Amino acid sequence: MIAFGRLLERLAFTPSRNGRLAHLATYFRATADPDRGFALAALAGTLALRSAKPGLLRGLAAARTDPELFALSYEFVGDLAETVALLWPAPSDPAAAPPRLAEIIAGLGATPPAELPALLAGWLDRFDPGTRLALLKLVTGGLRVGISARLAHLALAAAFGVAPEAIAEVWHALEPPYLPLFAWLEGTAPRPDPADTPHFRPPMLAHPLEAADAAALDWSAYRAEWKWDGIRVQLVATRTGRRLFSRGAEDISAAFPEILAAMEFAAVLDGELLIRRGTEIAPFATLQRRLNRKSPGAKLLAEAPAHVRLYDILFDGSEDLRPLPFDARRARLEALLARERPAAMDLSPLIAFQDGSELAALRAGARAAGIEGLMLKHGASPYLAGRARGPWWKWKRDPLAIDAVLMYAERGHGRRSGFYSDFTFGLWRADGELVPVGKSYSGYTDAELRLLDRFVRTHTTARFGPVHEVEKSLVLEIGFDSAQRSTRHKSGVALRFPRILRLRPDKPAAEADRLDALTAIL
Repeated sequence: MIAFGRLLERLAFTPSRNGRLAHLATYFRATADPDRGFALAALAGTLALRSAKPGLLRGLAAARTDPELFALSYEFVGDLAETVALLWPAPSDPAAAPPRLAEIIAGLGATPPAELPALLAGWLDRFDPGTRLALLKLVTGGLRVGISARLAHLALAAAFGVAPEAIAEVWHALEPPYLPLFAWLEGTAPRPDPADTPHFRPPMLAHPLEAADAAALDWSAYRAEWKWDGIRVQLVATRTGRRLFSRGAEDISAAFPEILAAMEFAAVLDGELLIRRGTEIAPFATLQRRLNRKSPGAKLLAEAPAHVRLYDILFDGSEDLRPLPFDARRARLEALLARERPAAMDLSPLIAFQDGSELAALRAGARAAGIEGLMLKHGASPYLAGRARGPWWKWKRDPLAIDAVLMYAERGHGRRSGFYSDFTFGLWRADGELVPVGKSYSGYTDAELRLLDRFVRTHTTARFGPVHEVEKSLVLEIGFDSAQRSTRHKSGVALRFPRILRLRPDKPAAEADRLDALTAIL
């Protein structure tokens, strides 16, 4: 566990991607099984643990620290786990051997909830502050060090000299602590064979189409489809089982039983999960009602029936079709649908066009049609894992924009842990009250982040734990894809994919947009 704590500390204070890869590769080479496998799962978000609630941490702190000191420290530090880790008394027995990461994973799984506080306190008594923080972040599910599954694959590839694509191909068919994976990487066992296991394959992704790309494009080589406003999914059906995965490899099968029931074929398909009522596609807000529901009730299933609009085929039975060109895969997908006729599914139609200007005109009407934009796919492109530049492009509709006022800020995580980088912004109501309409932690440049951080530090008016309320004087231009009504927000509106387009220090806060202007586009 100490080595894992040191790794998290290095990752948190290493901003460069190459530096993080080096730290990860060193850890995976130097750490023994099964600790490194559990660490890999924890970092990549595939480790299922019983989570400790914030109240449990506060209770532990109350038993070991002065309440007044804890309250003042928490207000200053802004992070509950970090505050507990720093204030916890020094180890009572420095010579006691600290538990390994694998022992902690096993202990968390075997301990009844009532005994969890005593177990955590015993571990904290044996750790230094850095390792205490790693333990608390692990058990609360708050690692957030900015490590994606893709970055983990690249680190393993760098550590053991194996292609990251080969690692990604078998990764999702295995369970933590990934002993067969590491045995193969070290050359002591053959490559794991997923066989008929219904597992996730890394998807092919598209690059945003910029003006310079469009100017150089051979439009005749590409096929065009609509970019539907749902979530990307992968349907995997083999003789041993059926699974529905999100683009991030999350198993969402239980949330969409009607799709699973319709997968009476043997194939791996790529598509967009939507809510369809008759011939109409419902807004994304309707799909959100179904997401993250472990077991949807009969009423919700009837009100928001799921549907998959299919884009591509990766496997037909046991035949791997990914090396084939897109046009050939498209023909195989059409044949499968004609043969199987699955319920709750249809084919995303290709759009006939002559040139880029014709497509541009169609794209201009995407918002009115409730569509995100266009996808361009080279007819000769194989299905390549990751985001290769050139074969696929996404040409999204232009974002909407508002001028909003910065209201609150929180510190970031990972490489942004030293900055205030999560920002809540609002618009003026007709009665003059400023109400929050969204939160963003992207879009700005590094230089703009430094300016925002400096503004928060010099204009804070109140603190609520990790949240800083700031003087309502800085205007931000916010881009977003769409807006929808929301009963969970005081403003009654929620934005989809908000990002900071630029800072507007030249604009007085009183001249920022009114809420009426936003609700008018709903």
